[in-house]
Amino acid sequence: MHTKVVFRAAKAALSEGIPALRFNFRGVGRSEGTFDKGLGEMDDVRAGLDYLSTRFPQAPIFLMGFSFGSGVGLRVGAEDDRVAALVGLGLPVESYDYSYLSGSPKPKLFIEGTNDVYGPRMKVEKLVSTFAPPKTLRWIEGADHFFTGHLDEVQEAIQSFLRPLIPADTAPITPRVKP
Repeated sequence: MHTKVVFRAAKAALSEGIPALRFNFRGVGRSEGTFDKGLGEMDDVRAGLDYLSTRFPQAPIFLMGFSFGSGVGLRVGAEDDRVAALVGLGLPVESYDYSYLSGSPKPKLFIEGTNDVYGPRMKVEKLVSTFAPPKTLRWIEGADHFFTGHLDEVQEAIQSFLRPLIPADTAPITPRVKP
C-alpha cells in the first residue's frame, strides 16, 4: 500500500477524478489475517471492489495491481463486471498465471520497466501477445521493478490510459488524502 508505485497509480486515478482505494493484503502491515498464497487475497480485492461500488456507485472502477497485486488483482478484475479496465504494473511473469487475460475483453494496460528482473522483456512480450485486445504494453526505458526514478512516466501512462475510458457524465470526486 505504501510503495511509491502504488501511491502513484492511485494519484493518477485521483488526478482524473476517479476514486482510488489502496490497501494492504491480509497479514501485511496492520491488516488482520495471514498470507494465503493469493487465494484469500483475492477475497481482499473483492472486498475492496464491494467498498468502491457502494461508496462511489456512479464512478467507473479501474483495477490496478503492482507486482503481487497484479497477480491477484487482475484475476479478480477480469472476472468482475464492475471493473471497467485493468492496469498491471511490474508483472512478475514467472510467478503467476495470467492466462485468464486471454479471454478478457476489458481494456488493459501493462507497464513494465526494461530493467525489471521479475518481468524480462521477451517473456512479458510473449505473455501479453496472448491476451485479448484491447491491450497496451508500455515499456519504461531503464526502469527497474519499482520504477525507481521513473514514477512520473508511470503516472502519466496511467492517466493517458484512463482518461478516454472515463464517461463524460462522470462527476469527478474530490480527492481526500490520508497519511
